[in-house]
Amino acid sequence: MAARDPFAVPGPDAAVFVISVAAELTGLHPQTLRTYERLGLINPVRTVGGGRRYSARDIERLREISELTAAGIGIEGVRRILELENQVAALSARNEELHAELESTRDTLRQALAGPPLGPASPNKLPVLRKTHSGQAVVVWRRGR
Repeated sequence: MAARDPFAVPGPDAAVFVISVAAELTGLHPQTLRTYERLGLINPVRTVGGGRRYSARDIERLREISELTAAGIGIEGVRRILELENQVAALSARNEELHAELESTRDTLRQALAGPPLGPASPNKLPVLRKTHSGQAVVVWRRGR
């Protein structure tokens, strides 16, 4: 097992802050943090002894909740906003994956078009790619027998 660097900066998901420190960092009362946990707005990690540990990401979320409630948004509105933000983040990540897949597919097609055409005896029954005299590609689909 590799030795841990005692000076390494913990990642944003490392649960390192006790409730009193999290309360101080967010400007919220510890009881408010407990209430937000009970309402499911935040989920700190629990130690073996039952103590709460908050991550930097939790602190940012608590600050966001604090800003929203200070702006007059109720808890259910805050919950919905956080759900929608999570949805947007998930959709953005999926969009990036699809863009990467599209680029990969485009690269594969460019390579296939640059190489020799696949003949009709192609064992995997992929479409036959042929270049025309104008340099454009034509895809000929063959029915499998």
